[in-house]
Amino acid sequence: MDSIQEFMDSDNSNTCNLTNSIINNNNNNLVGSGSNSFGSSNSPSGSSTNTSSRYENQKRRDWNTFGQYLKNHRPPLSLSRCSGAHVLEFLRYLDQFGKTKVHTPICPFYGHPNPPAPCPCPLRQAWGSLDALIGRLRAAFEENGGKPDTNPFGARAVRLYLREVRDLQSKARGISYEKKKRKRPLPQQQQQQQPQSMSLSSPFNHHHQLPPPSGATQ
Repeated sequence: MDSIQEFMDSDNSNTCNLTNSIINNNNNNLVGSGSNSFGSSNSPSGSSTNTSSRYENQKRRDWNTFGQYLKNHRPPLSLSRCSGAHVLEFLRYLDQFGKTKVHTPICPFYGHPNPPAPCPCPLRQAWGSLDALIGRLRAAFEENGGKPDTNPFGARAVRLYLREVRDLQSKARGISYEKKKRKRPLPQQQQQQQPQSMSLSSPFNHHHQLPPPSGATQ
């Protein structure tokens, strides 16, 4: 991983290629939208190692891309002066390369997940791509010496912006971004105790004793 100084001094000629490395990503290639965690390189599984390598490579490209954006900014910005407002400018800048159709409220296909015909609505960056991008940049900032309390990618304004984009795109595209809650498996000890507890609550153990067989001595 390049250091902060190295990434700020990187070649300006790679800006377009680096930007394309972000905009060509789709949600299927993102690792944990918005999450900073990824597969360990020490895992014996080859797939986990490959996933970690892809994540690290993409994170490095995203980090360099943001560095080039700061250098091309007018006036140029140093990383130490970067704030959440500049991160929002960067996200809006990326929208021009977006490939996700976001219908406007006046569009007849507003809220339609599968439009039957084309429309002139604008193309934008998908919420999932932006959310994952911010997660990678947030991790890269701290890995390169930045302090968590001054991390511009974790600013409240950035979180609110991503939430706004998610809600807007969800309504415009008729797609729900809500995560489905997974049922947690019961611990083994609790599973073993469950049949016993069920038997204790059986109605045959309380106030419903079976009558003795006929001819039995009372």
